[in-house]
Amino acid sequence: MSLLDSLNNDLKTALKAHDKATLSTVRMLKAAVMNEKIKAGHDLDHSEEIAVLSRELKQRKDSAKEFSAAGRQDLVPAVETEIKIVERYLPQQLSQDQVKEIVAITIKEIGATSKADFGKVMKTVMPKLKGQADGKTVNTIVKSLLS
Repeated sequence: MSLLDSLNNDLKTALKAHDKATLSTVRMLKAAVMNEKIKAGHDLDHSEEIAVLSRELKQRKDSAKEFSAAGRQDLVPAVETEIKIVERYLPQQLSQDQVKEIVAITIKEIGATSKADFGKVMKTVMPKLKGQADGKTVNTIVKSLLS
């Protein structure tokens, strides 16, 4: 089942259940996927769908952080609910140890030895971890292993 089919089914379920939070979030996700599909000019493949969902998740995490920093604690729970809904459509996230292991293997594969090789490592490791790990986490792990 494609992501759009899954979103449509969940949209119907949320409508029938009168679940406003899920309904609005699924509508936003569906709109984002459809906009990306129109922009690309073709049906999205799995990796493109994951990229859209990852971008939406990152936006919501950034919003939660901004609301907390601005002292708007009343808005944080709604955004956290949206985050949980978006995470349902993404692949299972890897643990810190799993990411560290993949990064270490990649560093050995390309022969990186110093911080100067940071860009090469990130360029090689991010496609392997797409949708399975946060870029900020990967960035931190790569920096720690290269120093």
